[in-house]
Amino acid sequence: MTSACETPSGAAAPGPPGPRRQCIVPPYMLEQLSRHLPQHPEPPAPPASPFLPPPHRPQRGAEPGAPGREPDLRADADRTRDLGQQVRERRHRGIRPAGGIAVPGGTLDRNISDARGTEELPGVVVRSEGAPPVEDTAVNEAYDGLGSVHGFLTEIYRQSSLDGAGLELRATVHYGHRYDNAFWDGRRLVFGDGDGEVLTGFTPSLSVIGHELAHGLMQYASDLDYEGQSGALNESFADVLGALVEQYVRGHTAEQATWLIGAEVFGTGVQARGLRSMSAPGTAYDDPRLGSDPQPEHMDRFIVTREDYGGVHLNSGIPNRAFHLAATSLGGHAWERAGQVWFDVVTSEDLPRDVDFAGFARATVTAALDRFGDEVARIVRESWARVGVLTEGASAP
Repeated sequence: MTSACETPSGAAAPGPPGPRRQCIVPPYMLEQLSRHLPQHPEPPAPPASPFLPPPHRPQRGAEPGAPGREPDLRADADRTRDLGQQVRERRHRGIRPAGGIAVPGGTLDRNISDARGTEELPGVVVRSEGAPPVEDTAVNEAYDGLGSVHGFLTEIYRQSSLDGAGLELRATVHYGHRYDNAFWDGRRLVFGDGDGEVLTGFTPSLSVIGHELAHGLMQYASDLDYEGQSGALNESFADVLGALVEQYVRGHTAEQATWLIGAEVFGTGVQARGLRSMSAPGTAYDDPRLGSDPQPEHMDRFIVTREDYGGVHLNSGIPNRAFHLAATSLGGHAWERAGQVWFDVVTSEDLPRDVDFAGFARATVTAALDRFGDEVARIVRESWARVGVLTEGASAP
């Protein structure tokens, strides 16, 4: 069975090549949703409004199973998987972004559109830079989230938007009907509303927004191949940036942070702390509808699979934990040293697109040595050793 945002090995996605897309909800999670959720009659969709989500969309705080809105959750998961069938293949083709609108360096420019429950992009523009908040919570959350990521990149890493040249940040909300995902498509960040019971929307999660925009940043930087270990590193850095943006906005140190990705996307009663845990991969969720978190935290448990382009969402748990170990061992704010080292490596022109875990680890040790000296380099090296990627005492290249 085809998983979300993935095509079977060797299969070509239908239609012409398009921009790459990266999804936040991994395919194995939606596979579980598709298998275990019951089917219910689906109510007809009422007319759309240009600002307010129509009643058939999951509303913030709505009661699951309320009269007239019993969702066909199993069909929702299947629909999300079918749409995602084109997403991963386009990413796997390695198509570069189609270029957005650049504004003067450091200038924030946001544009939020509403797909109104359709799968047509970009949708209708509902809020542009400088416009006041609208009545649609998802629009405002997306707008604010884009601003938080832009502010973080500008203030902390002196990076002007995703491309370093002031690229306009675009997003579309209310994509699809109960679409259980959010993704970066090479041009914009796209949010589904979720099914309303298990997954309830993605705009409230700053770590999700940071994760998806990190994929955009990487397209303009190292653009790591989206398969195997390089693909897992691609996913891992997206988690790193998502976590760092959230910590920055909250003012948390590495010790205070939750290190969870997507803690806000689940409905009431779902046994899940997040989509992923960077501090303890494999422990983020354990729910009959989702299964249990399968991420490994050490190379001893590295997963060999043909699914999900070699397990890019699975094995990202290993470099995720290495980053968490480095950040907490260094102490203070994670973006100051560990984050700076990872950012230096990802934006380096010397990083091979097909880099493996060991090559990336050695690059972080070198970057730490160059920027911060022996002690930080030692801690970074030990963090990779603790997840089985480098051996104790391994030297930088």
